[in-house]
Amino acid sequence: MAISKTEKMLDRKEGGIGWITFNNPARLNAVSIAMWEGLNDIVAAYEIDPEVRVIVVEGAGDKAFVSGADISEFAEKRSSPEAIALYNKTSQGATDRLKSCSKPTIAMIRGYCIGGGLGLALSCDVRLSTDAARFGVPAAKLGLGYDFEGVRKLVNLVGPSFAKEIFFTARQFSAEEALVMGLINRAVPVAELDNLVQSYAQTICENAPLTISSIKTLVNESLKDESVRNRSKCEQSILDCFNSLDYIEGRTAFMEKRKPKFKGC
Repeated sequence: MAISKTEKMLDRKEGGIGWITFNNPARLNAVSIAMWEGLNDIVAAYEIDPEVRVIVVEGAGDKAFVSGADISEFAEKRSSPEAIALYNKTSQGATDRLKSCSKPTIAMIRGYCIGGGLGLALSCDVRLSTDAARFGVPAAKLGLGYDFEGVRKLVNLVGPSFAKEIFFTARQFSAEEALVMGLINRAVPVAELDNLVQSYAQTICENAPLTISSIKTLVNESLKDESVRNRSKCEQSILDCFNSLDYIEGRTAFMEKRKPKFKGC
């Protein structure tokens, strides 16, 4: 049974991988408010599903990952201060849910990754792309203000100089440029992306879930201002690893020269 209430957000599980598909190819997978709600619902379900070890986010078709917000509904959904506030709360809530998910997330990028689509990709832990993908934030061509956390997220990833270039020029960047900036982790020919993502996801699935979750916690906390870092949360996540059955399994498997079978407990 589908998790999302809209057919424009698809979910499926395959061998420890929880897939999320933005299914609006006619509009280059532009995101409507119903799709933001669907993203939130799917990530929330995967978060508590013990069968899901890693989450992969993709766009339907080969023309776009996500091209941004669905502007066709702005007249109705963003026509008043109240409507705008609701829309922003919904979209930001879904993005925050994806970013704060304790499980590792991979953005699988084909084609356009623009505006809100790039924001979604940046909310994932790893970005794997084709060498034909295009990236950009066109805010300066539309006269839009961009929220602080969105800018901060980009600065944390590529640094202030590249972040300014992306926003100031509002142009589209190639996958090669994105790779140089550190915007993406890998770029491969179109025909190789499926295998690359599958290989990455499967490798993560085979590793210790508590260790991965702990590292994600530590990295995320390290990016916060020191005054608001949750050091006790970090320390507890480390203790959870050492107190787990998986730690025993990892040591035992190493001594027995076999692959460990981690259960996340």
